Amino acid sequence: MGLVMRAVGSLHRRLYRLSDGKFGGAVGKMPILLLTTTGHKSGQERTCPVGYVTDGDRLLVVASALGQAAHPAWYLNLRANPRVTIRRGAETRPMVAETAAGEERARLWSRLIEDYPFFVRHQRKTTREIPIVILTRAAG
Repeated sequence: MGLVMRAVGSLHRRLYRLSDGKFGGAVGKMPILLLTTTGHKSGQERTCPVGYVTDGDRLLVVASALGQAAHPAWYLNLRANPRVTIRRGAETRPMVAETAAGEERARLWSRLIEDYPFFVRHQRKTTREIPIVILTRAAG
């Protein structure tokens, strides 16, 4: 399964970059961006397509991994180094990642599952609390 997912991700990234997000810029009604993190073990840049939701001038991404038992690698990377880069369409910009907690997480989760109820199924498949990551524009 991992090999297939890597191949699909690689193709998705290429199509997204070549078309400035016209191809691969959404899955169903969920918009997609390319998230680049720094590998927490390798130190190398890693880019993956992830769905996002806007929240004012912030972007929200959900580390559901389709309900797998472990967090996705990109989430482990940004926990180790919260400075990330996103590409949304033709625009690339530096961002800072923070995991939502407490009441804010509860509020954001309610909003997310209203628009994207499949996240409820993901949560039911795992015992871990699925993280919601808040991306804000990096200073400077």
